[in-house]
Amino acid sequence: MAKIYFKTFGCRSNLYDTQVMISNIKEHSIVASETEADTIVINSCTVTNKADREVRGYARKYTNAGKRVIFTGCGVKHIGTKLFHDGLVHGIFAHSHKEDIQTFLSSKNRVFLPKEKIQKHIDSTLLPKVVGKVRAFIKIQEGCNFACSYCIIPSVRGSARSFQEQHILEQIQLLAQNGVTEVILTGTNIGSYGLDTHTHIATLIQKIHDIKGILRIRLGSLEPSQIDSRFLEILELPKLERHLHIALQHTSQTMLTIMNRKNTFRCDLELFHAIAEKGFSLGTDYIVGHYGETEEIFDEGLSHLKQLPLTHIHPFIYSPRTGTKSAKNTLNLIQVNGNVAKERLRQITYIVQEKNKIFRQNCTTPLYVLIEGQKVMQGYDSIGQGSYLVGFDQYFNRVLLPNVDENKQLRGQWVVVKKYDIIGKYNFAFDYEVCS
Repeated sequence: MAKIYFKTFGCRSNLYDTQVMISNIKEHSIVASETEADTIVINSCTVTNKADREVRGYARKYTNAGKRVIFTGCGVKHIGTKLFHDGLVHGIFAHSHKEDIQTFLSSKNRVFLPKEKIQKHIDSTLLPKVVGKVRAFIKIQEGCNFACSYCIIPSVRGSARSFQEQHILEQIQLLAQNGVTEVILTGTNIGSYGLDTHTHIATLIQKIHDIKGILRIRLGSLEPSQIDSRFLEILELPKLERHLHIALQHTSQTMLTIMNRKNTFRCDLELFHAIAEKGFSLGTDYIVGHYGETEEIFDEGLSHLKQLPLTHIHPFIYSPRTGTKSAKNTLNLIQVNGNVAKERLRQITYIVQEKNKIFRQNCTTPLYVLIEGQKVMQGYDSIGQGSYLVGFDQYFNRVLLPNVDENKQLRGQWVVVKKYDIIGKYNFAFDYEVCS
């Protein structure tokens, strides 16, 4: 029996896609490391030029080590054919072929399927469980209709299309029956859910909320321009995580225009304050160093950033992606020095970290934490060295808990924390109660 190892690069959608492939393997065994494997399946990311280099290097390394390497994912369109013809991989196949992986693995022939068999393909696989996890990513849609100037993803994931509502609900019910209590809705652009099926993400969330066994619903990244009154109405649902990640990408209107974004800072500011007033923590993505980000534009964005009730941030230094409008830079916009971009990244990170600290200091609500595992601490701030339980609270902040009984298996359990200290990025619990 052949031994298969999956190497997943990139985003949550790729993690889900890997689980789909694993669920369609019937005659081979899945192993935990490259050294054990006969065959390595690379589920690639192509969001940056660096991502392409990383997957190419990984493929070369294990092909040279004598492994049979099969390549799929977002990188197929841009580098798959060259990898195949250069002999760096045994086979390649595009996204819509992934449910046929059993056939590819069983064949002795090289696989060359760089084109989608169905342009608007939606997977039909139901995952019976998510390997090694107590919470599950649930893909609800695929593709994106936006045309942000820096982004390559719409060209490799295609236009936005939604999974059928009944498929999603059946998937979550199945996982709930197998012990999953938290689901994270993910996709390329989840705010577009329902546009093609004449429904709405708010309706979907309400129906997921009614599924027995699901205790928390977390959402992936949302676009601010897609958050409407119907969505705002469901924010009172008790199972909805009290944290939203809303991707702004920048807070200077000039830069948003350069990036061909649909959001405006004036509307973003109003939206963020309206949601924060409902008790939510708020995160965002932010790009610094994009072509055209002068010192004046950055300072404008920084001033705007300080006005937002942010608690979390995922900042990036802009990396030109071959094939995008931004990378062509036809307007000859200024290029930002790398050291300058790093300093700008540091500034916005610090500002939001301080906002996060203030949010946690002002929080008087008990924390509800799903225990995900253990973490060994080695002299972090004033936390003593040792093994601690770790999880996230409803505001998406990390929580450390004393592991008072190492023989008691609490992974996958929910606990309530009423008394805790704020130590760096952690909420450190003095004690906790296991929820019944």
